[in-house]
Amino acid sequence: MAARAQAILPLAIVIGILSFLWTELSLNFTFHWVTVEDNVLAGLGVPEYFHLILPTAFISWGLFFAAGGDNAAFGKIFLAICFGSVAALVTMPLAFETADLPDFWGIALWVGIFAFVLVAVLIAGDWYYVAGTFPCFAAVFLWWIATGLDGWVPGEVSGTAASKSEQAALLAEGTPAGTGAALGLINTTWPWVWFSTFVSLVCGLVLGIVSGKVAAAVTPKPKSAEAA
Repeated sequence: MAARAQAILPLAIVIGILSFLWTELSLNFTFHWVTVEDNVLAGLGVPEYFHLILPTAFISWGLFFAAGGDNAAFGKIFLAICFGSVAALVTMPLAFETADLPDFWGIALWVGIFAFVLVAVLIAGDWYYVAGTFPCFAAVFLWWIATGLDGWVPGEVSGTAASKSEQAALLAEGTPAGTGAALGLINTTWPWVWFSTFVSLVCGLVLGIVSGKVAAAVTPKPKSAEAA
């Protein structure tokens, strides 16, 4: 038990510190540092286009360790991020060009097609890590849904951050459903949904390799290894 704790605790401490730093960075970036002044409500705002998405980085961070937590895993997950996120980037405009609000079948159709394609790429060889590609594919859709399904949902609020006057009007009217996250505050156009997700996934991958390298450097070596 003591040997196991000695091996695991340094990694846990490093990951805890990096998780704190990433959370502090991403939340301040998105809600304080690069906000659009007209879109500030109750002391919080959002950027007009690019977001650092806090939870998205943890997806690729976890995938890095699931793939082995080494240099080879870094390459596998980077490819997974590229394949998965680009497939979602292509899927979004095809989906809302096929069928828009209120029909979901256009989204379902193209998600099904690209899910097939992403699995079929396995034919090319073992270099392709489909178990990592699917979560990255899904991460883009998660942010697209969270920010109002731009392109599929028509209307003045969809795809743009609501102004303070629009927010005040929504509050006065009782805030009807469909106004987007945070009373319409977080609404992002679909190309920026992809880019924000892609960058956040890459940040998580970098956090993974850094946490692994730092933990390996500070973890005490077994006595047998020292003697050798």
